[in-house]
Amino acid sequence: MNPFEYTRAGSIPEAVVAVSGEPNACFVAGGTNLIDLWKYDLTHPDRLVDVNGLNTDKPVTERPDGGVRLSAFATNATTAWHPIIETRYPLLSKAIGAGASGQIRNMATNGGNLLQRTRCYYFYEPQAPCNKRTPGSGCGALTGYNRIHAILGQSDSCIAVFPSDMCVALAALKVVVQVSGPQGDRVIPFSEFHRLPGDHPEQDNTLQPGELITAIDLPEEGFAQNYSYLKLRDRHSYAFALVSVATGLILEGDRIQEARIALGGVAHKPWRIPEAEGFLIGKPATRESFAGAADILLEGAKGYAHNSFKIDLAKRAIIRNGLMALSPDTQLPGARPSA
Repeated sequence: MNPFEYTRAGSIPEAVVAVSGEPNACFVAGGTNLIDLWKYDLTHPDRLVDVNGLNTDKPVTERPDGGVRLSAFATNATTAWHPIIETRYPLLSKAIGAGASGQIRNMATNGGNLLQRTRCYYFYEPQAPCNKRTPGSGCGALTGYNRIHAILGQSDSCIAVFPSDMCVALAALKVVVQVSGPQGDRVIPFSEFHRLPGDHPEQDNTLQPGELITAIDLPEEGFAQNYSYLKLRDRHSYAFALVSVATGLILEGDRIQEARIALGGVAHKPWRIPEAEGFLIGKPATRESFAGAADILLEGAKGYAHNSFKIDLAKRAIIRNGLMALSPDTQLPGARPSA
């Protein structure tokens, strides 16, 4: 680890000023991903700007428009088990509870969750080619061991996947991200926050230099009656998803009035195709309907030597999760914190 300066910000404007014009300065909150990246020699900040002191607002606040605001500086655990989130946005609570471990959820912040980087083996291996780590060096995963890698939205430059569980639920909920930066405040729709790799896989998101995530705004509709989060992985805890699915439904009788479906573990960003949701409107909530939506969601999916199984796995997961959303009370309880 390299020598660095440490600054503790007393306000959002102060934090933004502290990193402005400093290309190797970065914000730190929980640090659960940053410290890993630093230890693996993947980042070399000259200055850390600690934003933990900005966690002065309530972690969850009801807004006048009926929606809810999440503080970017609140921890994942505080957010997941907040009564408003458990009651009105149980899909989000379930997704957060499926991620990482209890210890990490107690440290990791909401803003940091959006910014975590891929867990691709080749990204973390300094001797391997990786366009995300060293642009122009190639993608070792293309012809290497690619079992955990992308089947959708990938490019010849990168087939890494985005690892978050929380963000899959946020994609299904159609949230917006509040940021502050040198040019002022702005709002980013969640669908535009993360990037597909294209020719620049080193760019994970659309934040501008010096911008800080300050809040995440949830809409009024949280799909509290019919929802499910399904995470398929190699072991039950502390493992990233091979495929995950967040599903929210509004039903009128046995017909689907509104639907949201987002996938994790399959692309460089949470994967959501509005046309698949539109396909379900007015249709009965059956296996056949969800299978049709899955075909739209997975159109153009491409596997590689070790991960072609993900295509069929994803289709089965979408169907299964849609049916699970019809009876949320049959789902396993989330990993609640110990007393």
